[in-house]
Amino acid sequence: MTTPPQAPACYRHPDRATYVRCTRCNRFICGECMRAASVGHQCAECVSEGAKTIRRPRNQFGAPLTSTTPVVTYVLIALNLLMFAAQTVVPGFENAFELRSLDVADGEVHRLLTSAFLHYGPLHLLFNMWALYVVGPPLEVALGRLRYTALYLLSALGGSVLVYLLSPLGASTAGASGAVFGLFGAAFVVGKRLNVDVRWIVGLVAINLVITVVVPGISWQGHIGGLITGAAVAAAYAYAPRNARTAVQVGATVAALAVFAVLIWWRTAILLSAVPFA
Repeated sequence: MTTPPQAPACYRHPDRATYVRCTRCNRFICGECMRAASVGHQCAECVSEGAKTIRRPRNQFGAPLTSTTPVVTYVLIALNLLMFAAQTVVPGFENAFELRSLDVADGEVHRLLTSAFLHYGPLHLLFNMWALYVVGPPLEVALGRLRYTALYLLSALGGSVLVYLLSPLGASTAGASGAVFGLFGAAFVVGKRLNVDVRWIVGLVAINLVITVVVPGISWQGHIGGLITGAAVAAAYAYAPRNARTAVQVGATVAALAVFAVLIWWRTAILLSAVPFA
């Protein structure tokens, strides 16, 4: 008397007989574990591993084509609104974070960035947030969230650094205008790279530069610094060769930070030698 051969069982469910094998790992799989593949069926583990090796499609700037929601822009707007609320209700908050050259030279370097999230009044805030809402989303989609975030922060810092270099010592400065002007410059560069009509951004920049010069009390240093920084960083991001795209983009980001660090150090040394600090 012979014993009939035992049917093979699913590798995950030993109590389930099956004759179907995963076409990738060749293990037996039951109906619950099998996933349809281009040829035959695969197990859930092989499908998961295969998905990790598939490269997500990206545009010429390195941004994923599937990312269309401007999350970073919304977060930046929310941060500016929260900071303005804190300015309104927390005594001394504005004084602690706005940009003043002597305070920066005295060690409060954080003011170079925190000041870009403060605003002097609702109209100041409204204009900058409207500009960010209009210009930010298409740039975020084109560049990707990480590059867009770096561009925004570098533009804000570039505007503050020029303020630190050239503004009167007693002046106080705040606002996202430097970052917004950086987005203006980036929109022009990216638009040219994509061969789209950029006349609207040229007109927008021209109008704002005229306002900057004509209206008293506006920090032209912050606007110009942000504009130059945004255009320069965007050029590095947009025109980086595909075969060395990430290296060039990261290198440009680090180089910008290095230039800012040197300028801040140089200006601080001048102020420390000229102004006595307690």
